[in-house]
Amino acid sequence: MQKLKRFGLLLLTILSFSILMLYLLQEKLIFLPTQLPADYEYSFNSGFEEVFLDTADGARLNAIHFKIENPKGLILYFHGNAGDLSRWGQIGSSFVDLKYDVLIMDYRSYGKSTGKLSENALYEDAQLFYEYALNTYDEEKITVYGRSLGASIATHLASNNNPAKLILETPFYSLLDVAEDRFPFLPIKQVLKYKMASYKYIQNIKAPIRIFHGTADNVVSYESGKKLFDVIPNTNKKMYTIENGNHNNLNEFRVYREGIKLELQ
Repeated sequence: MQKLKRFGLLLLTILSFSILMLYLLQEKLIFLPTQLPADYEYSFNSGFEEVFLDTADGARLNAIHFKIENPKGLILYFHGNAGDLSRWGQIGSSFVDLKYDVLIMDYRSYGKSTGKLSENALYEDAQLFYEYALNTYDEEKITVYGRSLGASIATHLASNNNPAKLILETPFYSLLDVAEDRFPFLPIKQVLKYKMASYKYIQNIKAPIRIFHGTADNVVSYESGKKLFDVIPNTNKKMYTIENGNHNNLNEFRVYREGIKLELQ
C-alpha cells in the first residue's frame, strides 16, 4: 500500500511539473521563429520591395512585397509557426506566377520583426498590414491566405474585413483543439493562453472560403480542418481534400495545384 501511495505521489508530481512547464514554455512550443540580422539582404527570383511597419506599442514589423506589372490583385499571406521570411518568401513568391502581387509579413520575433508576442498583437499586426494593402489595392482585389498557424490569423482578419476570398491551408478548428489532441492527458483548456478560436471567427466571414488539407497531416489533423469547415455558415465554401497529403507538401499534389489555380484565376 505504501508503494502504491509513493507511486501515486510520483505520478502527481510528474503531472504537476508537466502542467507548469507547459504553462511557462507554451510560447516556445507554439512559436518557432528564426531571427535575421538587421542588415540581412533577401534574394528571390521575383521582384520585391522590403517593407517595415511600426506598431502603436513600439514593435517594428518586416515584410516582403512581391510586385508585378498588371497584377490580378494581391494575396496577403500569413505563414506558419516556424522560420522567417527568407524561407516563407520563397514559398509565397510562387503565387507571383499566377499573376498576383504577394505581401508576406514576419510575426513579432520572427526574422527582422521585433516586439512582444501575444494573440491580440498578432491580430492587430495583421490588421495593420491589411490597412497598408488598402492604400494600394481595392478591397475586392485582396485575397487573404493563411497557412497553419497563419490560417487562424487570416480567419480573424477576414472576419473583421471584406476581402475577395479567404484561402486556408492546413487550418485548425482552434489551437486548443490541436493542443488537446497532442496532450490529451493534461488540462490544456485551463493552461493554454493562446486560444486562436478559428471556429468562432469564421462565423462572421462573408467572403468565399476555401480550405486545403491533407489526410496524412501529422501536425494539424485533417479532422481538425474538416471540423472547421463543417461549422462555416457561409454557403460559398469548398474544401479540397488532398489524399495522403502531409502538413508541408500539399504543393506536390495535383489537387492542390489545380485547386489553387482555379481559385485564383
